[in-house]
Amino acid sequence: MSKPLTEQELHNLAMNIVGRKLEEDGFEFMGVNSKLKKNPQFVCLKDKKLHFIIVRNVPFPEDPTNYDQDLMAKMKDHANKQKAQSYYAGVGLSNAQDRNLPVYLNEEYIVDYYGLIEV
Repeated sequence: MSKPLTEQELHNLAMNIVGRKLEEDGFEFMGVNSKLKKNPQFVCLKDKKLHFIIVRNVPFPEDPTNYDQDLMAKMKDHANKQKAQSYYAGVGLSNAQDRNLPVYLNEEYIVDYYGLIEV
């Protein structure tokens, strides 16, 4: 029997996808927060600059590059006080067999991730 991933599991999966890419791109992790609704998810250093990164799982068919303007304005304000740059990382996750079905545990899925969006 297929078990749909919970909201927290989808969030963790999105964070793993973004985290691997950040690592590849030379970011050094200072802090990681995987709790839902706790921001930012990643606090990183790269080229001696501080970066705050918000990660969101975005359900199909929503556009993973669209983000909550109010939330990101607050995050940018917080980042500016810390002399940090702020980014949004939306990760679209969908079922590989039928995009309208949930993502199931241990089954193939499609990732729509277009990288960091500076805010």
